[in-house]
Amino acid sequence: MSIKRVLIDCDPGIDDSIALILALKSRELKVEAITAVTGNLQSTMTSKNARKILEMVGKAEVPVSKGSMLPLNGIYPHDPFSHGEDGLGNTYLPESDIKLDPKPATEMIYHTVKKFPGEVTVICLGPLTNIALTILQYPEFVNLAKELIVIAGSFGFNRYGLEYATGGNPSSEWNVFVDPEAAKIVFHSGLEITAVGLDVATHPALKVNQDHRKRLRKANKPETNYFLQLIQFVETRGFRAYCVLIDSLAVAAAIRPDLIKTRKVYVDIATEGKLTRGQTVVDHRKNFQWNDLPQISAAYKVDFPVFLELLVSRIID
Repeated sequence: MSIKRVLIDCDPGIDDSIALILALKSRELKVEAITAVTGNLQSTMTSKNARKILEMVGKAEVPVSKGSMLPLNGIYPHDPFSHGEDGLGNTYLPESDIKLDPKPATEMIYHTVKKFPGEVTVICLGPLTNIALTILQYPEFVNLAKELIVIAGSFGFNRYGLEYATGGNPSSEWNVFVDPEAAKIVFHSGLEITAVGLDVATHPALKVNQDHRKRLRKANKPETNYFLQLIQFVETRGFRAYCVLIDSLAVAAAIRPDLIKTRKVYVDIATEGKLTRGQTVVDHRKNFQWNDLPQISAAYKVDFPVFLELLVSRIID
């Protein structure tokens, strides 16, 4: 079995935390580093929460670096979805003794891909601020990273991306909405990008069923109990369990690329407009298509039963 080197750029956050657990407990991946970005919470808190998760699963050796406190435009928008007072669904995990790596996130990202040129998949679970800053500071990063798998956008494959839009306006997804300037830099960089958008990340089939919950309760481990607490946190507030699962789709795409079907699309990022800032604008036209836009691979279909079994079994393991 070949092992894939990954760097995870994230903003834990409840769904990021489950994605981290999945990555750290999957033998197919070697997590070389974690970098924390401002998104669900600011990077001081997200870097702290990442270390709490490392403590929980006994992976203190994985370095964690903190990124910028603010998006590129210097304004951190209000998130309408609360991740709780602690950012982890009010589970109040113990503080971690793991220290932050002194390197800033951009330096950690660059030096990791430089150490393993062409080998590192960068999994981006939050806004793309750290990645954009790395591109600006170290332009050669674009040629050193193997690929990016990002939780970003909505691509018009079905109605769910519109019905469950997560940004601060009717047409955006939260990660892109927080820092559309950064997303634009990354999408125009020439990096090989696979985007998992709201089309699949909010799909009704993305749910934890009663059998899954029974198995998680029976396991009675810190990770399984934590997972169940997060599901209860979102469901008692009127949200569906997919809110806990979104970011794990990107990790699953790294573990089992066959689980997610993608299409090449021409897409750009809207950076202006009260109604449109942060929108991923896809040119689906059959005629007069703007084929000079960045082209990425966007997810349109997921084998949800296999994904959910993968996630639950790894958390129980």
